[in-house]
Amino acid sequence: MALRKEHELHKRRSGLNKGVGILLAAFVVLVMALTMVKVTSATFKFPDAQGEQN
Repeated sequence: MALRKEHELHKRRSGLNKGVGILLAAFVVLVMALTMVKVTSATFKFPDAQGEQN
């Protein structure tokens, strides 16, 4: 049981925080999906290391 009753402003901010969290998670999933698609494509090649010259 809480010592004090939660203020109405905190309830409104809680909803906003959940929305921002969902948008942030969606952005992370989008970046991960685009990375996986690019890395697993047939034309993807790792860049040659420039430090390994003979």
